[in-house]
Amino acid sequence: MSEAVKKDRRQFGVMTFAQTVHYRLPLAGIVSILHRISGLLMFVLLPFVLYLLDQSLTSEISFEHFRGYTSHFLVKLAILALCWAYLHHICAGVRHLLMDLHMGLDKLSARKSSVAVLSVSLPLTALVALKLFGAF
Repeated sequence: MSEAVKKDRRQFGVMTFAQTVHYRLPLAGIVSILHRISGLLMFVLLPFVLYLLDQSLTSEISFEHFRGYTSHFLVKLAILALCWAYLHHICAGVRHLLMDLHMGLDKLSARKSSVAVLSVSLPLTALVALKLFGAF
């Protein structure tokens, strides 16, 4: 085929790194990715949390021992991350359940529901952070 006849066709499905840098992900996509990240975070940390719960319930001494660990700043950040994952995953899960019922599938409704997920989960996480770090 001659060069004049060949058309410059766009390849779909394969993006180079240079193309991904300039791609602007919609808010619904960001919420969906965060939903997956929060689910992965909860799944990975679940055995650790269950182990700590089991150990803290064995006696009062072990409970006080683990209570001392939670006073450290980095442990509080890990607890806050886990609380964010839980709250975001619940809010985004409700959004996905509504979408499974064919509610809010158009572009405008998807954006509004994404804003709603973030506007509910982030303030709730901020309230948990205030409580966790002793503001009230």
